[in-house]
Amino acid sequence: MSDARSDTKNGPIGILGYGGYLPRMRLERSAVAQANAWFAPNFAGKKGTRTFANWDEDSITMAVAAARDCLGAGEDRSRIKGVTLASSTLPFAERMNSGIVAEALTLDDDLETLDLTGSQRSALAGLAQALSKASSPSATGEILVLAADDRQTRPASAAELEVGDGAAAILVGRGPRDRVLAELLGTGTVSVDFVDHFRPAGEDVDYVWEERWIRDEGVSKLVPQAIERALTAAGIGAEQIDTFVFPSTLAKMDAQVAKACGIRPDALVDSLASGIGDTGVAHPLLLLAHALEKARPGQHILVAQFGSGAQALVFRVTDAIGSFRPRVGVSGWIARGVSEANYTKFLSFKGSLVLEKGMRGEQDKKTALTTLYRHRKAILGLVAGRDEATGAVHFPPSRLSLSGNSAGAPPVGTPAQDSQRPYKLAERGAKVLSWSAEYLSYHPSPPNHYGQVDFDGGGRILMEFTDITKGEIDVGTPMEMVFRIKDKDEKRGFTRYFWKATPVRSASTPEKKEH
Repeated sequence: MSDARSDTKNGPIGILGYGGYLPRMRLERSAVAQANAWFAPNFAGKKGTRTFANWDEDSITMAVAAARDCLGAGEDRSRIKGVTLASSTLPFAERMNSGIVAEALTLDDDLETLDLTGSQRSALAGLAQALSKASSPSATGEILVLAADDRQTRPASAAELEVGDGAAAILVGRGPRDRVLAELLGTGTVSVDFVDHFRPAGEDVDYVWEERWIRDEGVSKLVPQAIERALTAAGIGAEQIDTFVFPSTLAKMDAQVAKACGIRPDALVDSLASGIGDTGVAHPLLLLAHALEKARPGQHILVAQFGSGAQALVFRVTDAIGSFRPRVGVSGWIARGVSEANYTKFLSFKGSLVLEKGMRGEQDKKTALTTLYRHRKAILGLVAGRDEATGAVHFPPSRLSLSGNSAGAPPVGTPAQDSQRPYKLAERGAKVLSWSAEYLSYHPSPPNHYGQVDFDGGGRILMEFTDITKGEIDVGTPMEMVFRIKDKDEKRGFTRYFWKATPVRSASTPEKKEH
């Protein structure tokens, strides 16, 4: 009988965990149509909603949220040896965006980080690359594949209604059979320079080519090639596919591709377009995570994506599928959505509408990069210090602690040096001790909510609150931590990140409509 280590070394390669994230706000498409009726009357009658990120969210913060949904609240994340972040909207062109994610997740420093961009299929390419690396005899751990997009669109454009913001996470590696949820069977790739849309460096909005050309000469001819190669590598026929994931903003394109490849119509998954829109690079992984929530052992899943060619992967669901559940899951994030009908709020959060800040909003926010590096564990990971003698929790951590009357501790009031050990707060429960909501200072989404938060097990921080509906906060309200944008140095283009508090919500928590 083989032990656990040999099981892991010789076991199947595939998906070990999954998760997603969708911003809370859902813009009503009817509000967009109404606001632009004078200019684009063709939008009249548009129904449904699309997700849009809060002012303090971007591709990095959403990727962190998806990763936490996948990994859970466990302290030990040492098994993760790689983080890949795919996005077409990375905040930094010259800084390892995935490195920021790794710091926020308090991962070990000996891991590899990788940013992928340049194509809508970069997430699937990253997933295929991670699975290939996991098959190497020298592979030592698991790889967290993340995808997130927070795309800009022009007001009154069709894209403004079609796209959405979101993120997804897939944890891959080689593991024992009781841990691999879906085993990789085969991959297929077609790499050609077919330009359906492009965005030059320095621009925010894509330029899109003619739809019929994209459909007839691009998707219809290239995607089936990638699918055929993946099915051949997997050794199965198209009729054996039980779940077909293929996101596209082209109407009924998934059904056309399925028919051309011989995939059963009942294998098509809901693209979620009516409620959240198309989340770009993240969408295939988001739909895959959603499909895994309902998958059954023995089913075959085919996920494909178009972009600078096409990519396809085939998985077989294992008996272990029921042993894993994400913290919230895509279904849970869908249920947590709150409708938003304020179009100018959407434009402001997207940076398409610049509002008057007033004199109090005029600040020079230069970041001391040396200080950020020295205190990166506390700032990006929300890691406090816990005094070994007294158990007192200090944030920010310090080399000096004032000891109490605990056994073996110095007399009261005597500073103890280097007695604190790292103490992670991000996954701990918390409650509001005191709070305020005010309009006096500039805030991108007034009123500005903030207050003192007490953590379970010790620790108190004055924190900003986010994703708040007025009247939702009170003393004693349970809170959870979320990684968000603290503020931006607009003069130098540097984004600062920190943690904020938001009310603990369940999928069944009724949401209030915001206006």
